[in-house]
Amino acid sequence: MKAPPPPATENPTFDSLGLKPELVEALTSLGYEEPTPIQAAALPPLLAGKDLLGIAATGTGKTAAFALPLLQHLTAGAAAPHSTSALVLVPTRELAMQVSEAIHRYGTKLGVSVLPLYGGQEIGRQLRVLKRGVDVVVATPGRALDHLRRKTLKLDNVHTVVLDEADEMLDMGFADDLEAILSETPEKRQTALFSATLPPRIASIAERHLRNPERVRIAKEKLEAGEMPRVRQTAYIVPRAFKIATLGRVLDLESPTAAIVFCRTRTEVDELTTSLNGRGWRAHALHGGMSQEQRDRVIKQFKSQQADLLIATDVAARGLDIPRLSHVVNFDVPNAPEAYVHRIGRTGRAGREGVAITLLEPREHRLLRNIEKLTGQRIDVSAVPTVSDLRARRLEIMRSSLREALVEGDLEAFRGIVEDLSGEFSVMDVAAAAVKLLQEKEDEGKDAAEADIPTVPPPSASSEKRFPRSGPPSRFGDRPDRGPPRPRTERTERSTERTAEAGERPARAPRAPEWNVTRLFIGAGRTAGMRPADLVGAIAGEAGLDSSRIGAIHIADMYSIVEVPEPDAARIITALKGATLRGKKVSVRRDTRD
Repeated sequence: MKAPPPPATENPTFDSLGLKPELVEALTSLGYEEPTPIQAAALPPLLAGKDLLGIAATGTGKTAAFALPLLQHLTAGAAAPHSTSALVLVPTRELAMQVSEAIHRYGTKLGVSVLPLYGGQEIGRQLRVLKRGVDVVVATPGRALDHLRRKTLKLDNVHTVVLDEADEMLDMGFADDLEAILSETPEKRQTALFSATLPPRIASIAERHLRNPERVRIAKEKLEAGEMPRVRQTAYIVPRAFKIATLGRVLDLESPTAAIVFCRTRTEVDELTTSLNGRGWRAHALHGGMSQEQRDRVIKQFKSQQADLLIATDVAARGLDIPRLSHVVNFDVPNAPEAYVHRIGRTGRAGREGVAITLLEPREHRLLRNIEKLTGQRIDVSAVPTVSDLRARRLEIMRSSLREALVEGDLEAFRGIVEDLSGEFSVMDVAAAAVKLLQEKEDEGKDAAEADIPTVPPPSASSEKRFPRSGPPSRFGDRPDRGPPRPRTERTERSTERTAEAGERPARAPRAPEWNVTRLFIGAGRTAGMRPADLVGAIAGEAGLDSSRIGAIHIADMYSIVEVPEPDAARIITALKGATLRGKKVSVRRDTRD
């Protein structure tokens, strides 16, 4: 019987793995204490010069796993003009910047030069640096191939190639680009391929381009019974109209060190950023409608603590690693469960703890069930914090502030006031009165804006099973699900008849729509004086649609969104284009912002 291989060091350190002293010193200065599982498993074979196929989830420390061996084998300044010694391919601009920064930090004491190449960046600077030669190039496939075709990047002398997030690069359609780039590199090179999953396409690339690779698979961390997950996941069910108020309230209670708030569309990002800045938060927007220079500046400001919140579309769901990021908030639930996983992967990375919060509209509970099914984890549904919760939180913060002031001392200038009053009142009452005045000052103008937010109970599993909604979930569902249709009894029919005879509008029976819905964009909103009654009246009057078939209505400053039955949408659009709303003609079309 063949003897088993000797066990690996139980708790390896970076020093025991044989890294250069300069690298160990850089890691120590950055606060790295011991390797993560992927680093402990990948470093020995890569340091030995072997090819490697690494399967590990995002946020496990893969960057250091390939960057440290790459730097170990590198001779700084040896690259010829237009050449590089090491090439790292990544799927996104953000990841290119992050990996480039990490390699620069690790290799500072070695004098290593690093250049990120990605679309949207000024190409003149890239050309100047490449002309001198650069030790490490971190590139997106499209931009790397562009430079290869221009002959401004040569890969003849590359000794290390890394494919990071390979599954994502294939999903983004870079398969042909990868093949073209790898064909330009020497056969005798070291290649490392990292991926979160191992689909057949990844296995095929590994078989063609890796030589007898070591396989490293880091299984998903299993939590012990009763142990809390590193990312605490919580959802709040709240009507659309109260989502911004709920977000502000949750942020006040959570007090994040830094947070990313994800929205579905660029418009929502801009609107929410403006609203949160008006509420006293330092919030910056990030989405695909911004230039690359603007996005780079925003990320730099966020990392340097010039902003508390980053309001973003899914452009920020991959590639960002910000150590101080404590919270991720889904202002809108992503339609794809996989997008949720990538979003919350921005926090709780490499052993750190994090919090993921989701604001869920009443009609979107099925999206939450899909996410739980994919992740195999239950997401707790909590009650929206109340005004009393906020006041209690403010008192707690004040208690901490007072304790800090007492520890700091320097209170002599105020003792005279307390001594004068202590002759008439107890010292305890004097202190309590001071706290009361301070709290009233803090609460000034806040209570009026802190109206109660309606409580929406989570739907029961039985009603979800018996009465599923047809059609897509609404982004603008500002009412809870109405449940199954009520049977028309003799009593309800008589009541409707009496209401009609009296000339009153019959109340709409709580009924879930029995048809697929679509959303219409109407180019007039609050600034034009638009009200829900105007929209209902126009649609019912001009298109002849029964008002009971009109769904959720959302009125923004410059536009409105109305849910209508899909079969009637074209007829309604045609009718409204020939009509006037609030005395003017407005544009009407299907909403395409999702």
